[in-house]
Amino acid sequence: MNYFFSGVGVIVSLELRQRVRGRAWYVLLGIFVSLIALVTVLLTIALAATRENSSSGGAIFSTIIYFVLLLGTLVAPALGGNAINGDRDAGTLATTQVTLITTGQIVIGKFLAAWITALGFLAVSVPFLLYSALLGGLSGAAIAVSILVLAAELGVVSAIGVGLSGVLNRPLFSIVATYLTVAALSIGTLIAFALGGLVVQTPQTTTTYSGATYDENGRATGCGAGSTQVSQVPRFDYFWGVLATNPYVLLADAVPTHFDSRGNVTDLFGSVKVAVRMVQVPPKSTVRFDECSRDPNSGFSSGVNSPSARKVIESTVPGWAVGLLIQLALAAAALTGAMARTRTPAGRLSRGSRVA
Repeated sequence: MNYFFSGVGVIVSLELRQRVRGRAWYVLLGIFVSLIALVTVLLTIALAATRENSSSGGAIFSTIIYFVLLLGTLVAPALGGNAINGDRDAGTLATTQVTLITTGQIVIGKFLAAWITALGFLAVSVPFLLYSALLGGLSGAAIAVSILVLAAELGVVSAIGVGLSGVLNRPLFSIVATYLTVAALSIGTLIAFALGGLVVQTPQTTTTYSGATYDENGRATGCGAGSTQVSQVPRFDYFWGVLATNPYVLLADAVPTHFDSRGNVTDLFGSVKVAVRMVQVPPKSTVRFDECSRDPNSGFSSGVNSPSARKVIESTVPGWAVGLLIQLALAAAALTGAMARTRTPAGRLSRGSRVA
């Protein structure tokens, strides 16, 4: 076991030295730090006029985490998408394979190097994360979970990139395939969810009672005859599970939610979580809009009082764990395929005949 990790360490060390040897990596980090600083300043100014200081930290923190995830998913495929087939084209992979380093050590080492490189974006954002955390608005558990999930997502993308670089021969094809896989998880899941909900629909009967006369306060004092209308409404509740593998939805769903005194969310994580959890609720078969009713649960604009964000989250099912398991299985399959495709056949060849 120690021998295996020793070989992996050698590959990681070689890969990291190659990546940090040029100036491009430092220029990229500098641009990222500048963008994070700009986003932090603008958010601080904007939220100072609209939010209390106790809740602005959560909004800034969640936005920075999402920004790191966005940039990480854009850069990680380029960092690991040619890790193996790039060395194969350059002729350096065969040189490594004739040493005592095994195929498993090569693949795992290149994956860890790509993951560590992607985590560099998270490392340079730590000062801004600390600043937002000091402003308040998020619990320690939310901060820790969000960082851990973000690191796991960067690892998944890195594993997929390195795995595809071992399965596919051409570096360009493997990089494009990695980007397409990330796009399928990020955008494709949203498209599949929307199309699925629009295709499968159910009838809904809506009864509306409008006011005929009003008092000086604009309250209806007399009502006309009600009207009934039957329409088709989407069944998004059948397809909410598709969103579980979306990296941005997964991150928001995993982070513990912070609420204000009225039960509303205070950060971007909570807003995304509430929006996703609300689609789990099936539409009502009958809806009544009564402008003349004195029932507080009946109104012309909404039909019923909308539940608070806390009630929505507490009454629905989290799906981030299943989504993360699916992503990990996809990453493991990519790395396994890279090992099978990169393994040298020397150990399976016959010895040949001895020359007399």
